[in-house]
Amino acid sequence: MRSLLLPTLALTCASLLGAACDKGKSDQAKPSPAPSVAPAPKGEATPPAPTGPAPAASLPGTKYGAGVSIDDPALVVTVDDLLANPKAYEGKTVRVEGMVTDVCPKRGCWMDLAGSGPGKKVRFKVDDGVMTFPMEAKGSQAVTQGVVAVQTLSLEESKAYAEHQAKEYGAAYDPAAITEPMVVVRIDGTGAVVRDK
Repeated sequence: MRSLLLPTLALTCASLLGAACDKGKSDQAKPSPAPSVAPAPKGEATPPAPTGPAPAASLPGTKYGAGVSIDDPALVVTVDDLLANPKAYEGKTVRVEGMVTDVCPKRGCWMDLAGSGPGKKVRFKVDDGVMTFPMEAKGSQAVTQGVVAVQTLSLEESKAYAEHQAKEYGAAYDPAAITEPMVVVRIDGTGAVVRDK
């Protein structure tokens, strides 16, 4: 089995869940507004609407970190595609867009992006203080850029991970429900744009 296991369950859960969220305070990075694009002057023809992703330079919203620079359609990935075939993207820098469903309540150091169905989500994680996402980002669309990290857990680690998640969110936990190893997919972020609601 190809895995990227860390030596102990504690380290595994800490790295996957962003346990660094509750480290000591550091300076919070302030977002900078994304550049706006001026409309075409009256009388000039408007170019046709693009069929692919919006050009990175024209993304409206609040910019975090390095922002988003990827325009190559081969590197623009949906949450669903990323989750369906994570090994194809492992170690690659990609652009992923989705609705923000959750934000780290301790340090604002991660946000979850939703896919098209229940339970389909990917975590966009940054080091503490590098970028700080506000809780108000929930419900907004975000365009993110970062390196895909994939970690295959053992069955024991999967149960520990599920137990930690249940405790964190106050949900029920049944270890018997975890019957096979989990694969955790995360984007180690370099930049993002959270679009205005």
